[in-house]
Amino acid sequence: MPATRHSPIPADSLLALRQRLDRLSPKSPERATQVKSIAELYGVSTDTVYRSLRDLHKPKAAQRGDRGQPRVLPKAELERYCELVAALKLRTTNKKGRHVSTRRAIELMEDYGLETPQGLIRVSKGLLSVSTVNHYLSYWKLDQP
Repeated sequence: MPATRHSPIPADSLLALRQRLDRLSPKSPERATQVKSIAELYGVSTDTVYRSLRDLHKPKAAQRGDRGQPRVLPKAELERYCELVAALKLRTTNKKGRHVSTRRAIELMEDYGLETPQGLIRVSKGLLSVSTVNHYLSYWKLDQP
């Protein structure tokens, strides 16, 4: 198992090197020779060995720091547009449960706008994508069951 995705040096070799280096003093010239020998053994530079040692036990984030936050628009604005799409889909539902698609709802909002109590709301073309709106409709539980 490599230490990192890009490291050609196996993790057990890096651990053994780390243990050998820990036994030496920080100023010992033997440290450089140990690193150089590992670099020659695996055909990489000494910088790659030091980088692999540094990244050996670095914790990795399990998810993005901005998880759940839209990157296209501010959350309040995107939530408002998603509510309008959900309302349009609900309003166009027939007795068989069929309704206008998300793509068509976005096209209607871009081309004609939607009349709301706050006035006409029109979305600029290309601002909303179908996959983004569908994702947040289900994420915020605005879609129909």
